[in-house]
Amino acid sequence: MTPHPHPHPHPHAAPPLPTLTGRRSPWVTFTPSADPWVAAAGAELRAAGGIVLRLDGEELHEAGCLHRAFARELGFPGYYGHNWDAMVDCLGDWHGPGHGKQDVAVLIDGADALLDAEFLGVFVWALAAGAWRANFMVDADGDPNDGTPFALHFVLLLDRTPPEAFAGAVAAADPDLAVAVVDGRLVVTLTDTEWPGGDPVWPPVG
Repeated sequence: MTPHPHPHPHPHAAPPLPTLTGRRSPWVTFTPSADPWVAAAGAELRAAGGIVLRLDGEELHEAGCLHRAFARELGFPGYYGHNWDAMVDCLGDWHGPGHGKQDVAVLIDGADALLDAEFLGVFVWALAAGAWRANFMVDADGDPNDGTPFALHFVLLLDRTPPEAFAGAVAAADPDLAVAVVDGRLVVTLTDTEWPGGDPVWPPVG
C-alpha cells in the first residue's frame, strides 16, 4: 500500500497546525489529554455537523483487541479483515457513523498504552493512509473514487507520556511517514508529494 516513487525532501518546510475540520494534514496528532485545542477543535467540528468518536487506549494494547475495537466503534463492515490494509480500506471507504457524509474525528483516550506496542508504527501509518484516502476520496494508487471526500483525523490523547516519545517508532515505520513536534504536539503526515494533497517532508524530530 506504500506509494512510489518517494519525493525529494524539502527540509525547510514547516508543518501545518492540526485541524479536525479541514481536509488537510496532519492526519494524526499526539497531544496531552489536557490540551485545550482538543476541546475547541471538537466543538468546532460538532458545530459544523461533524462527529467525534472516542476509543479507550487501554483496549488497544494488543493488535487483535485494537482491530476489534475499531470494527465495533467505527462501524466497520462484517467482512473487515482485521489487518492493517483492511483498516486503511475501511477508513478510506467509511461505513461508520455518518457514512462518509459528515466529517469525523477519532479520539483515543489513554493512548499512553500504545507506547511500547510493537505495531505502533504500522498502526499510525494505517490511520494516516486511511485519513488521506477519506480526505481526498482516492484509492490506494491515488486515483479518484466515486465517493464524497470528508475530513477524517485522529488524535491520540496522552495522560503521562510526552508526545515526542512516540516519534521514533512512528517515523521508522514507513518512509512516507513524517513527524514533527509543533506547539508540544507530535503531528504526523504522509510525505509523498506525488499524491493529491501530499505534504513536503518535514525536518526530523531531534
